Amino acid sequence: MGLFDRFRRKRSGVMRGASSADTEHLIGWAAQRRGVEGYLEPRTTVTETTLMLIAHDGEWTRRRVDGPAAAHRLTRKIGIPLYEVVKVGYPQRMRDYQARQRILRDRDRKAADG
Repeated sequence: MGLFDRFRRKRSGVMRGASSADTEHLIGWAAQRRGVEGYLEPRTTVTETTLMLIAHDGEWTRRRVDGPAAAHRLTRKIGIPLYEVVKVGYPQRMRDYQARQRILRDRDRKAADG
């Protein structure tokens, strides 16, 4: 046993796949917002394939899907366009939304600190 072995995390090597709760969340989220578009994010060494939904104002959500074919089926089912992030990138409205949220969080934090 090496000196730092106890600090190493053991990994099972199995990533969590998509669940029906993930799909239900995406469907419900899209139904409650307007101007929703889907952005397919490819599988990485850390995560499975994910689908990011972005609304007209830049609000977004992300969940796992069972591969690109499942993402295509889901977006077709709910009637929204699907783009591949590696080809088109993320829309500016999402970055603007994130910046607005960051400003609001900072304001709230400063107000709470006095």
